[in-house]
Amino acid sequence: MSGKASGRRTWETVAPIFSRAKVKTKVIVTERAGHAFDVMTSAANNELKSYNGVIAVGGDGFFNEILNGFLLSRHKAPYPPSPSDIVHSDQRSGNSLFRNPNGRVTEATCQNEDHSPLLSNSVYNGTGLANFRTEDGTCNIGQDFEFPLPSEQFRFGIIPAGSTDAIVMCTTGTRDPITSALNIVLGKKVCLDIAQVVRWKTTTASDIEPYVRYAASFAGYGFYGDVIAESEKYRWMGPKRYDYAGTKVFLRHCSYEAEVAYIETESEEANPTVEKGQLFSRLRKRQGPKKSERVVCRTNCGVCNSKSDYMSKRSPCSTPYSSSGTRWLRSKGKFLSVGAAIISNRNERAPDGLVADAHLSDGFLHLLMIRDCPHALYLWHLTQLAKKGGQPLNFEFVEHHKTPAFTFTSFGKQSVWNLDGELFHAHQLSAQVFRGLVSLFASGPEV
Repeated sequence: MSGKASGRRTWETVAPIFSRAKVKTKVIVTERAGHAFDVMTSAANNELKSYNGVIAVGGDGFFNEILNGFLLSRHKAPYPPSPSDIVHSDQRSGNSLFRNPNGRVTEATCQNEDHSPLLSNSVYNGTGLANFRTEDGTCNIGQDFEFPLPSEQFRFGIIPAGSTDAIVMCTTGTRDPITSALNIVLGKKVCLDIAQVVRWKTTTASDIEPYVRYAASFAGYGFYGDVIAESEKYRWMGPKRYDYAGTKVFLRHCSYEAEVAYIETESEEANPTVEKGQLFSRLRKRQGPKKSERVVCRTNCGVCNSKSDYMSKRSPCSTPYSSSGTRWLRSKGKFLSVGAAIISNRNERAPDGLVADAHLSDGFLHLLMIRDCPHALYLWHLTQLAKKGGQPLNFEFVEHHKTPAFTFTSFGKQSVWNLDGELFHAHQLSAQVFRGLVSLFASGPEV
């Protein structure tokens, strides 16, 4: 039922590629929402060992269902800090200190390789999902958290049949089922960051009960959550429901009171917030990288295949928030939207994505906070998103922070999030990114 409900037809189109390549498949046609989640949750690890991977013929939301079914029962990691775990030490500057109740967690490492084809039945020799680096430099499953994976060579794949197919666009460069099928049978591999999102409270009056979900592309609140909630009423319209729902939500122009805390990185220290001036003189004062300076994620990406400066200075077995020098910054106010892009999220409506230079596997989230602003300026921001080569982040009311973790608290009555196109109600949540946590049958977009 993804997109235009063309999943079955799409599979029938690409199935001959698998049979001609002598790649055996077991096909499960889902019969209800949550069916794929149940299949992945109930599958025994011994059963999954007999497969090279799981393919989603559908959209981002369907892939999210499969991903969560796989990870929720297998990925063991301490939670990110809750908003109440952050001790505000300086109300004026917004700086915060954090007391870490979870201890330490090892860091996943994953190198992109594209030379392990399924056709040869060769033993996959990549670092894969089960590769964690310990303090002495050796790679194994660390003692700080379990990650009982079914197989080193186990990967995910997506054959696009959804409404936006942003993950496929970012990992193959095109929205073509045949291209995706060829990437799968040739055994291509690219690593993908995954965000762990923990809901602490559903509503203001709720008890604190942690509930975990994973996201591969985007987590968004405010405008993004409202669009998903509104679009659910018009599923019969197919992909056009997003345009219709988006227009309705834009005309409402609702802003929400919230507080966000995020980890400061070196890029934040080097680019302090500019002083506010007159309205029209500060529209483009928050200049990000020029188009020529952007390092866009491509095949054999140097950024994804190497450790960032931030990562290299951390203890190998520490969470991004457990080191003594970690500083948390806070941002509080009325927001039109709060979003965290894990990848660039290119799609047909936003050809460069939400963040053009976001990478598939660099260990960072791109936190985007759109403060309340006049209707016309928000429209200008959205038109820049829809424009090839646009500059949607270069507005003073747009905050863009590159961070490995953040927390969120809503001060409103209801709080709706969008996780990879799926509804998620959360009044209070935290998120952290795991670098290269899963592998996809893809090689990254070509130049």
